[in-house]
Amino acid sequence: MALHVVAARTDPALFQLPWSRPLAEWDDWYVVPLPLGLSRHVVRVVQVNRQFLAVKETEEAIALREYNLLRELQRMDQPCVKPRGVVTGRTDLDGNPLPAALLTEHLHYSLPYRTVFQHGLRPEQVHGLVDALVVLLVRLHLAGFFWGDVSLSNALFRRSAGGFTAFLVDAETGELRDKVSDAMREHDVTVGCENIFAELMDLQASGDTDVEVDAMGVVAHLGEQYHSLWEELTAAEEFGTDEWSRVEQRIARLNDLGFDVDELDVQAESDRVRIQPKVVEAGHHRRELHDLTGIRAENKQARALLNDLAAFTAHFGYEDEDRAVVARRWLSTVYTPIVSLVPDELRGRIASPQLFAEVMEHRWAMSEEASHEVDIYDAAQDYVENVLPKRPPDSTSDLA
Repeated sequence: MALHVVAARTDPALFQLPWSRPLAEWDDWYVVPLPLGLSRHVVRVVQVNRQFLAVKETEEAIALREYNLLRELQRMDQPCVKPRGVVTGRTDLDGNPLPAALLTEHLHYSLPYRTVFQHGLRPEQVHGLVDALVVLLVRLHLAGFFWGDVSLSNALFRRSAGGFTAFLVDAETGELRDKVSDAMREHDVTVGCENIFAELMDLQASGDTDVEVDAMGVVAHLGEQYHSLWEELTAAEEFGTDEWSRVEQRIARLNDLGFDVDELDVQAESDRVRIQPKVVEAGHHRRELHDLTGIRAENKQARALLNDLAAFTAHFGYEDEDRAVVARRWLSTVYTPIVSLVPDELRGRIASPQLFAEVMEHRWAMSEEASHEVDIYDAAQDYVENVLPKRPPDSTSDLA
């Protein structure tokens, strides 16, 4: 059988990889030693030209199905790894068949959960890691995706302004439907709690982390957070016809959570009004920041940057000026000079929006210690010189 590659765009360099050898036998000439999450399959990361690709061996039908699922989730702007292709028709030098291989882009500035625990996770941030997985699960359910195997291992995490953002990395057990039923949602939550409890217990038993984790408390938190967020995003709300302001209040609450309401079902009967969000889309702050500045950031990072933009506007009395004009002024006089302070040898270890968010936190800590407000440029210089060099990298290429 001839080697066959299914891909939206085929890089000729893919054919130079040793497809006639089992993936487990690929040597360091091809494999990049980046941190990987636990998997039931053999997975390796390779560099093709300037891109890092994760290669996973599996059955052909499963690989093609997961590739198509990931493509559809990408089209829907869901947080997941980008599928690059499927390689089939593999045989060894004796003509014996080898498994198919699914190719996905290795997500820049993302880490498996075990690496997050090993590199600078503070005990108070454990719930934030789980919260990120909850937001991912809710987003997928809203989009009609049933995960089937929710776990920390099947996601990747990016730091985001003191918290995290989670991305789906393994969709093998997933299904896309018009709607995920309540029973299927509860199944995902239950499986997630069971898997994460086991993962946290294994993590502690392995000695891979010094962080003390209450595994039972963490999974209880997961269930509570999931149901609370789902209720806020989807529940119907009734009020009197003289309380129309509650419509705006509901939308504002969802915006604060980082979601936009694209469609709202409003029913008015007699003296009562019933509202229910019909279409809710994540990324409110991310889109707002990008529209104003062109900066691409995770949602929590974007909110931190927008808060600084608001403080900049108030400080200089720009409230009556066009917001886009003020944003460009903030970009050129505050944001760009600060992120430009990072020396070339450290630039790859942290995303620029995350750097700026951490500089803001560092400035607050310095101001508290000094009992007066520290200039943001002084705080940025101190952060770059004294904190960033010791900070665990977010870029997996720096961990290789």
